[in-house]
Amino acid sequence: MTSASATGGKRLGPEDRREQIIVSAAKVFEEKSFADVSMTELAKAAGVGRPLLNHYFGSKRELYLDVVRRFVFIPEVAVDRIPRSASQEKRIGAVIDRWLDVAWRHRDMWISTVMSDDLRRDPEMDRILQDADDVAARRMMDALEIRPSEGSEAAVHSMIVAYGGLAKAASKQWLVTGALDREQVHLLLVHSLLAIVRDVLPACEADS
Repeated sequence: MTSASATGGKRLGPEDRREQIIVSAAKVFEEKSFADVSMTELAKAAGVGRPLLNHYFGSKRELYLDVVRRFVFIPEVAVDRIPRSASQEKRIGAVIDRWLDVAWRHRDMWISTVMSDDLRRDPEMDRILQDADDVAARRMMDALEIRPSEGSEAAVHSMIVAYGGLAKAASKQWLVTGALDREQVHLLLVHSLLAIVRDVLPACEADS
C-alpha cells in the first residue's frame, strides 16, 4: 500500500503525514507492547515505506514517545465541554467521567503507559509523564474554576497533581485487578476531589 492509497489517494503535507503516522501507530501500540512492534509493522499500518517512517521519526522509540505525548495529555476540548453553569459537584462528576471514558477507551495503552513504573526509568518518558500530570492538573483546575491566591499557587497545583496519583491508583483497581467497578471508582474520585476542593484547598489558602 502506498502512502497515497492509505489516505484515499490524497497526498498529505508533512504535518498531516506525521499526524497520520502517529494515529496509526497508536492503534498498533494499543494492541501490542513496544517490544513486540517493529518499524516495518508500523510503516505498513500507516501505509508508508520504512524510509519515510525513518525520515519523520528516526526510530521506533521516537515514534512511541510522540504517541505517548499525544495520549497522556488531556485534550482541551474535554475541559471546554464541561458546563460552567453546573454546580461544583456536577462539574467534578463530569471531569471524572471524561477521565474514565478516556481510560476505558484506550485501556490497553493507558495501562502500558500511564500505569507503568518501568517507563519512569526512561528519563525522557518520565519527563513526558510529569508534564502530562502538570497539564492535567492545570486543566482540572480550570474546569473547576480553582483560582489559588497569590502565594498558594504551587501548593494547590501540587495537591491536584497528587490527586491525579489517586485517580491512577483507583483506575488500576478497576482496569487491572477488577477489584472495583467503574461506578465505585467514580464515587471514590468524585467525593475525594470534592473534599479537596471544599475543605483542603481553603485550609491551604488560609495557611499561605
